[in-house]
Amino acid sequence: MRKSGINITRHACLYETAPAYVTDQPRFINSTIRGVTKLGPHELLSTLKRIEKDLGRKDGIRYGPRPIDLDILFYGKYKVRSDILTIPHERIWERPFVMAPLMDLLGSAIDSDTVAAWHSFSGHSGGLSGLWDDLGSESLIGEEGMYRVMPVANGLLDWSPRTSIMGILNVTPDSFSDGGNFLSVESAVSQVRLMISEGADMSRAQSTRPMASRISVEEELDRLIPVLEAVMSMPEVEGKLISVDTFYSKVASEAVSKGAHLINDVSAGQLDSYMFKVMADLDVPYVAMHMRGDPSTMQNSENLKYDNVCEEISSELYLRIREAEMSGIPAWRIIIDPGFGFSKKTEDNLDILMGRPDIREEIATRSLAISHASMLIGPSRKRFLGEICSLPSSAERDHATIASVTAGVLGGAANIVRVHNVKDNLDAAKLCDAILR
Repeated sequence: MRKSGINITRHACLYETAPAYVTDQPRFINSTIRGVTKLGPHELLSTLKRIEKDLGRKDGIRYGPRPIDLDILFYGKYKVRSDILTIPHERIWERPFVMAPLMDLLGSAIDSDTVAAWHSFSGHSGGLSGLWDDLGSESLIGEEGMYRVMPVANGLLDWSPRTSIMGILNVTPDSFSDGGNFLSVESAVSQVRLMISEGADMSRAQSTRPMASRISVEEELDRLIPVLEAVMSMPEVEGKLISVDTFYSKVASEAVSKGAHLINDVSAGQLDSYMFKVMADLDVPYVAMHMRGDPSTMQNSENLKYDNVCEEISSELYLRIREAEMSGIPAWRIIIDPGFGFSKKTEDNLDILMGRPDIREEIATRSLAISHASMLIGPSRKRFLGEICSLPSSAERDHATIASVTAGVLGGAANIVRVHNVKDNLDAAKLCDAILR
């Protein structure tokens, strides 16, 4: 759209819905974007029609099958009524599949006169929020054939029905948990095979560790790529997702070219100025994790100062994600990670464990879309568990990990848990999911 004079500034989530009006057609994928343009409303309409045509839309029956359908919902603070264009779009208010992504573009707080105008246009005393509540709001998601989805591995994934388990594979010689155990390709393949047999939905190749000195791009690639290539060739990996940890854009690009499905960036773009632009072009999900400093400095005294850890994580992570979004990474491809053990003291990690809903609520004041992003948590075998339970050896912390995962899932905010011990944590997650249902 940028080439057509439309600069996107915000994205909604993606929603898969049953077709409307003409029901004998494939399911719809719906979203909305917020942008700026110098085009007038009728020029904008003509531009959108041209984009539709370029993407293969042809004349057909009204509301019938079409590859794309672009509408103008609002145009600044203005109303438009002509023979070919009505703004606000006259059917906004009756369509949950439009209202859901439209609400994503807003925050729970009204941040501008333009957004205030949109609320007033609804004609509802409670504005768009009141109208959305009357339609059913969040209770509609997962019901009425409407699902919040993420494109990944040539499919659409709904994270909400159950907690997903991500198994950890360390390919570092000095990992705090199992450094050096899986450096050879053969041992790494064997560990991935074990994690999949125990029920992992995805595996994570970790190429850096907390408190480590930074290694070069070349060294990270040398550690990672042979293992990744071998893992991607395993028959057992079919239908599973492979995530790679890196804060280097070059490593991210190379990993995706070798088949990785997700990129996990512990720095949320702070340690490589090219990361967001590269990720925008790679078109795979991006895990943005909260951390201050870098792995070698994150636990210094300055990076451990918080007045309210959940509020500050929310604020700092939101700013990183907004920059990612402005660089072209849509909200529907973002996964958030509060960063257990990264720039956190023991009490901070406990506050996060119990305060993850607060993180979502704080982000929601600025962007409902980003507040809906899937959340990944990774407390597995972390030092704070050892400090609390007097367990100096990380290998002894699996029971404490299970307890932290249980707390994380029952808190209602975690969609993905990243663990070393897949089997036992999967059982804990299954029980938590059953309780929450």
